[in-house]
Amino acid sequence: MRATAARQCDAPARAHTILRKEKPGVVCEDPARLRLPAPTPMALLQLTEDQIRTWNREQKDQWWLQNVFRGDMPQLTIRSALTGFLLGGVLAATALYIGAKTGISIGVGLTSVILAFALYRIMAGIGIAKDFTILENNCTQSIATAAGYMIGPMISSLAAYMLVTGKIIPAWHMIVWMCVVSIIGVLLAFPMKRRFINDEQLPFPEGRASGVVLDALYTGAAAAGMFKARLLGYTALAAGAYQALISDGWMKLLQFKLLRMDQWLGLKEPWVFHERLDTYYYAAAAKVNGYIPTILGTDIRQLGLRLTLDVAMLGVGGLMGIAVAVSCMLGAFINFVVLAPMMIQLGDIAPRVAPSGATIPISRAEIVNQWSLWWGVTMMVVGSLVSLFGRPEIFKGLFKRSAKENGTDVLRHIELPLWVSFVGVPLFSVIGAWVTHAFFGVPWLLAFISLPLIFVLSVICTNSMALTSWTPTGSMSKITQFTMGAIDRTNPASNLIPAAMTAEIAANSANLLSDIKPGYMLGGKPRQQAIGHVIGIFAGALACVPLFFLLFLPADTNGVRHVEAMVSDQFAFPAALQWKGVAEIIAKGVTALPYSAIVSMIVAAFAAAAIEIARMATRGRFGLSAVSIGLGVVLPPEATFAMFVGALLFWIMGRRHKTAGTPGHNFWVEGLEPICAGLISGAALMGIGNAILNVLVG
Repeated sequence: MRATAARQCDAPARAHTILRKEKPGVVCEDPARLRLPAPTPMALLQLTEDQIRTWNREQKDQWWLQNVFRGDMPQLTIRSALTGFLLGGVLAATALYIGAKTGISIGVGLTSVILAFALYRIMAGIGIAKDFTILENNCTQSIATAAGYMIGPMISSLAAYMLVTGKIIPAWHMIVWMCVVSIIGVLLAFPMKRRFINDEQLPFPEGRASGVVLDALYTGAAAAGMFKARLLGYTALAAGAYQALISDGWMKLLQFKLLRMDQWLGLKEPWVFHERLDTYYYAAAAKVNGYIPTILGTDIRQLGLRLTLDVAMLGVGGLMGIAVAVSCMLGAFINFVVLAPMMIQLGDIAPRVAPSGATIPISRAEIVNQWSLWWGVTMMVVGSLVSLFGRPEIFKGLFKRSAKENGTDVLRHIELPLWVSFVGVPLFSVIGAWVTHAFFGVPWLLAFISLPLIFVLSVICTNSMALTSWTPTGSMSKITQFTMGAIDRTNPASNLIPAAMTAEIAANSANLLSDIKPGYMLGGKPRQQAIGHVIGIFAGALACVPLFFLLFLPADTNGVRHVEAMVSDQFAFPAALQWKGVAEIIAKGVTALPYSAIVSMIVAAFAAAAIEIARMATRGRFGLSAVSIGLGVVLPPEATFAMFVGALLFWIMGRRHKTAGTPGHNFWVEGLEPICAGLISGAALMGIGNAILNVLVG
C-alpha cells in the first residue's frame, strides 16, 4: 500500500520537504480519490476546515499517510532516546527546583528542542556525528517533556501527603507509584488520539507551536535556532556564575578546598554575596542603631518582605507574563502588607509552642500556615473551578460519536494498537489501585471507585488541552479530592492520593497528545512517540526522586529525615500547601478555623468568582486572575516581587521593540524563552550542585 501510494504521486510521499516546497499543489490519487488541500500560508500541510468536517477518519488517515508521513526517516533511535533521557533528567531537575520554589511547573519542551538542535548541529559541523533529523529531535522533545511532567506530584500531592501525615514516603514507593499512574495516562491517551488528532484535527496550540518551531529550524531558520541556543547558553552561564557567588557550598569549595583561604587568611566561614540585598542594610543598621521598618508594629522581615535578587525567579516572571505577575503581586500585597499585620494585632496569628516546649516565632511560613492559607486556597480552588465550568467549548461535543468508519485502519502498522490500551488500562488500573492501597493505606474500594471518575476527568482535561493548551489538572484533582473526602474524612490519603492520580493520569494523557501533535504535523510514527513518552516517564522519576530527598529532606547527623525540614523560605512548596489546606478542611471542617479566616474564605470565594466571570465576559481583557492572586498569598513575597520584576522587564522591552526583524525585537521578544530558560536552568543547576556540595564537602 505504501509503495503504491508513492508511485501515484509526482514525488515520493516520504520526500516531505520536496512535496511541500517544490510541488505544493500536486494531486495524489488514492482509492478514496482524495485531493491535497490548496496551499495554506503555513509551510506545514494541513486539511481545510471543510475537509475536516466532511471526510471520515479513514479518508483523513489515508491523506496523511500519503502526503505527510515521512516513511522510514529515523525517529526513535538510540541516540535520540539517550539524548532525550539525559536532557529530560536534567531539565526535570531544574523544573523540580523551580516548582518547589513557586508551585509552577515550567515547560521544558522548547528548551530541549533548541538544545538538541544546537548540540547535533555543532557535532555535525566538526564531523563527529550526523545531524539530528527533524523527527529525532521531535522524539527527543517528547521524552524530555514527559520527564518534566513527572515533578508534578512531588511538588504538590505527595509533598502534601507527607506534610499532613508526618510520614516520609520511601523513594522507591514514589518511583513505582508515579510510573504506574503515568503509564495509565499514556494508555488512556491513544484511543483519544484517534478521535482528537486524526479525526477532529483539534489544534493543540502548544503542540502545534512546537511543530512549527521544529519545521522552521530544519527548513530554513537554522541561524535563528543557533542564535537562540547561544542566548540560552550565555544566559545560563551568567546565571550560574551569579548563583555560585550566593551559594555557600560553591564558595566553600572554591575558597577553602581549592584556594585554602581558611588557612592563610584564617576564615571560619566562606564569603558569599547575599541574595537578600537588604541583608547589608540590616547589618549596617544593627551597628549604628538604625531604623528597622515595621507594619503595625511587626518587623517586615517576619512578614517575608525582603528585597531579594533571585535570577531564576526573574526568568519565571518573564515566562509567566505581566498579567499573571501583577495578580501574584496583588495577592502578596493584600496578604502580607494589609491582612497579616492586622491578624497579628488581633491575635489570630501568634507565636506557637512546639512539642519540645520551644517558642516558634511568627514568620512568613507561620502566617501562611495559621491563617493566610485558607483564603489563598479558596481563591485558587474557586477561581479554577469557575474558569473550568465557564468554558463550554471544553464540554461541547465531548462525548459525541466520531465520524462513521468504513472498517479499515490504514495506520495500523504505525499506530499503537488499540488492544494495548484495552488490555493495559484495566491491568495497570488494578496495579495502580494495589500500590495506592499498599503504599498509602487507601482502602481498596475507594481506590477502585475513584478510577471511573478519574478517567472521565482525564477526557475533559485532554479536550481542554486540545482546544486551549490549558490542562486544568488543579481543578480536576480538587473534584476528586472533595468527592473522595466526602466518603472518607478520617484518612487524608483517601482524598489526597486519588486526587493525585487524577492529576497525574490527566496530565500524562493530555500532554502526551500535545507532544504527538507536532509528530503528526511532521509525519512521525505515533507508536514510537508513545514509547518515547514512557522512556521520559522513567527518566523523570529516576532523576528527580533522589534529588527530591537530597534537596528537601536531607538526613540529619543521625541519618534521620524530618518532614518539617521540607518547607522553608527557600522552598515554599506553595502547591503542596494548597493540597494540604484542602485536605485539612475536609478532615477538620471549617468550624475549626478562626472566625476571621472563615470570613476571609467567604469573601475570597465571591471575589474569585467575580474575577473569573469578568475575565470570561471581557474575553480575557480583564487582566486579573483569581488563581494567580491565590498563588501570591502562599508564595514568599520576595519571590513574587522578583517574578514581577522579570515580567515587567520583558513587558517594557517588548513594547519598546515591537518591529520584527530589528536586533531589539530578536533579543527581547524572539529571545524571551531562551533567555528565561537560561536564567532558570543556570540558577537551578548551580543551586542543585550547591546542595550536593553541602552534603559532600560538609
